[in-house]
Amino acid sequence: MSADPEHELPGHARFWQLSVAGPFFIVALIWGSTWLVIKDQIGAVPPSWSVTWRFIVAAIGMGALALIRRESLRINAAGLRIAALLGLAQFVMNFQFVYRAEQHLTSGIVAVLFALLMVPNALLGWLFLKQPITRGFLAGSAVAGVGIALLLLHEYRMAPPEGKVLVGIALTAAALLSASSANVLQASSGARHQPMVPLLAWAMLFGALIDGAFAWTVEGSPQFDTSPAYLFGVIYLALIGSVVTFPLYFRLLQRLGAGRGAYNGVLVPVVAMVLSTMFEGYRWSLIAAAGSVLVMVGLVLALKARKPSR
Repeated sequence: MSADPEHELPGHARFWQLSVAGPFFIVALIWGSTWLVIKDQIGAVPPSWSVTWRFIVAAIGMGALALIRRESLRINAAGLRIAALLGLAQFVMNFQFVYRAEQHLTSGIVAVLFALLMVPNALLGWLFLKQPITRGFLAGSAVAGVGIALLLLHEYRMAPPEGKVLVGIALTAAALLSASSANVLQASSGARHQPMVPLLAWAMLFGALIDGAFAWTVEGSPQFDTSPAYLFGVIYLALIGSVVTFPLYFRLLQRLGAGRGAYNGVLVPVVAMVLSTMFEGYRWSLIAAAGSVLVMVGLVLALKARKPSR
C-alpha cells in the first residue's frame, strides 16, 4: 500500500506514519485539556449559550483559516447538505449533551467515557462504510469496556446522595452516538469529495445558528460572562479546541477509518484524568486505578489490531 495520502485506500493508512501519528497525538493532547475548560464554561452561563458562543467564534475562525489557505468558501448543494447534517450531529447535539453531562460528572470521567467512541464508530463504519472489524478490535474494546464499568462504579460510589451520576452517563451516551454519527458522515465518500476546511466552516456556522435558536428557546435571551476566565475558555475551545483540531481529526477519520480514527482516546482520558485530579479534586481508589489501566490496555490492544491492507 502506498504511503502517499493521495493514493492510499480510504481508511487504510498506516498509523505510524508521521503524517498520521503527528496529528493523532496533537489532537489527543489538545482535546484532553478541553474537558476541564468545558467544566468552567457551565457555571455563570447556561450550557446552551456557552456552546453557541464557542461555535460562533469557531465558525469565524474556520472561515478565516479557509481564506488564509486560499480556499473558496463556496461549496455545492451536496456539500451544504452534508455540512448541515454534520453541524446538527457534531456541533449541536454532541456538544449540547456533553456540556450538560459535565454538570453531573467530573470532566475526566466524561473524557474516559468518550474513549468508547471507537465502538459506535467501528459499528457504524462497518454498517454504512463497509469497513471491516477485526477480532482484536472486539477483544480490546471488551477489555476497555470492563475498565469503563469500574470507573463508573467508583464514580457512582463517590457521588453525593443528591448526585445524578446516571443522568450524566445517559447524557454522555447520547453525546457519543451523536459524535459517532458525525464521524461516520465525515468519513463517507460524499464528505471526502468536499473541501475539508470550507465544509467545516459551514458545518460550524449551521451548528452555531441551531445552537443559538435552541438556547434562546430553552434558556431565554442571550447570556454571556465577561470575566477573563470565561472569555479565555470560549476562545481556547473555539480556536484551539475546534479550528485547530477538527480538520486534523476528520482527516484522520478519512485516512484511518471511523473506528481507528477514534483511538486518540488512548491519550485523551490520560490527559483529562490528570487535569481532573489536579484541578477538580478527583479522588482515586483501587477500583478507579484498575479501571483506568484496563481502559488504556484495551484501547492499545484495539489500536494494534489494524485491519489488513488490501
